[in-house]
Amino acid sequence: MAFDRQKFVEAVKEAKARAKPRNFTQTVEMAVNLKDIDLRKPENRFKLEVVLPHGRGKEPKIAVIADGAVAEAAKKLGLDVISGEQLEELAKSPREARKLAKNYDFFLAAAPLMPKIGRYLGRYLGPRNKMPQVVPPTMTNLEPIVARLKRTVRLQLKNNPVVHARIGTEDMDDEKLAENAEAVLNAIINKLERGENQVKSVYVKTTMGPAVKVER
Repeated sequence: MAFDRQKFVEAVKEAKARAKPRNFTQTVEMAVNLKDIDLRKPENRFKLEVVLPHGRGKEPKIAVIADGAVAEAAKKLGLDVISGEQLEELAKSPREARKLAKNYDFFLAAAPLMPKIGRYLGRYLGPRNKMPQVVPPTMTNLEPIVARLKRTVRLQLKNNPVVHARIGTEDMDDEKLAENAEAVLNAIINKLERGENQVKSVYVKTTMGPAVKVER
């Protein structure tokens, strides 16, 4: 039986209602539990980027690793820039490299710096599914890429049969959160060999609140 939009709306409403008030705006998240999938087979694992129809609710933090034209284009958009020289410094400080990986949601990188990024930051960015999107070293307009990233969430199916995703923030409209949730679920279903038949259950929750099941 297929998931219905209204069921998502009801689950979102309940998740919000059951969440205790906090002194910050909580994220609304979803978890999609899968069944009948052998994750020992590499072909069954995946990484996905989903553009949310109504955005993330809160702008993600984006850093650009570049010199020259790309660095200048990033500065024009008010983005944080990490130069090739700073990259060399990060290689000497695992603590700072870990902090960098944790503090940003997305990274863009000029192509010539990718070998160094792989060597110095790969071990910190890779496991977090945050390896940079590569751009040409002559690119002078990053606005379209940045605009897309601001509405994007990254999903990963790796060792456990569950996919987690943020679908917005608690101050967003219930219908819009439901549409975002549907976009995420549909993207996951499209990656599964038997589609929706491999979806065991779906839950939504706020950052600190209890999980609420999305009924079918």
